[in-house]
Amino acid sequence: MTARSVGVIWNPAKTTRRDLESGLNEAIASARTEPEVRWFETTEDDAGQGVASQAIEAGADVLVVAGGDGTVRAVAEHLAEAGSGVELGIVPLGTGNLLARNLGVPLGDVPEACTRALGSEARAIDLGWLEIDLAGGTERYAFAVMAGFGLDAHMITETDDDLKDEVGWLAYVESMGRALSASETLDVRITVDDRPQSRERVHTLLVGNCGTLQGGVSLLPDADPADGELDLLVLSADNAAGWADTLRNMVWDNGIRRLVARKEGAKSSDSATHRRLRSLQLELTEPRVFEIDGEDLGEASRAGVTVQAGAVRVR
Repeated sequence: MTARSVGVIWNPAKTTRRDLESGLNEAIASARTEPEVRWFETTEDDAGQGVASQAIEAGADVLVVAGGDGTVRAVAEHLAEAGSGVELGIVPLGTGNLLARNLGVPLGDVPEACTRALGSEARAIDLGWLEIDLAGGTERYAFAVMAGFGLDAHMITETDDDLKDEVGWLAYVESMGRALSASETLDVRITVDDRPQSRERVHTLLVGNCGTLQGGVSLLPDADPADGELDLLVLSADNAAGWADTLRNMVWDNGIRRLVARKEGAKSSDSATHRRLRSLQLELTEPRVFEIDGEDLGEASRAGVTVQAGAVRVR
């Protein structure tokens, strides 16, 4: 269905309106009809929720979000809460662009991404919701890709922003050593769905709606953003042997072997546990930094996760 009224939400830290207009006009030129277009710029105080509300009030039936995963997350969060039926298009311009990667949205091609956003059929995807006890009180956030604590969260906090601007997601590789040293194991009480609570020794815990990372790495091989469930990965390696087991599990068990044997169902190992869920409760014995779709939320020791099936329609 061709968009009739488009609200373009753009992050000025990632692009300029002039560059976006060029790509959007190219997409419009190939469309059957010309939609009405209004522009909404994000700010430090409004990552996307507020301008999404303004765009919907102005009559937009599609919100085209130009930015990284954080901007996309903020707009998707508002759409899920508003329940307006307005659809989401993505022009990926961030460092990770993980949701775009997992949905097959073209990277590095603004006109083609705009063409998809204006003219393609939308599909409903799930969102996860993280309710977390932070220093300022209990807060609630939606996530489209993944949330959790441990290695990934420390890589985000340890990555140099200037280097990230220069080399993109490869800057995360440079921070891996510091992140590993900061990711010590601790006791975590975990409750999955309605099952009995378990106590596990953990250094990294991720709940994902999507599973593919940069470079085509499949961290959560069973993750499907439209299946009504989330995927859990718990890592517990605390020595060289443990990390070797984790690497083998990711590269061989859930990578090469899975492709060759065409087997479904993520395989766990001694140091890497995979589960599927609709709800999760966490109690940590020590506070840890949590991240959500690449954004550092701060330290917390209690958190809960639920899934909202079919929360947002994405083109």
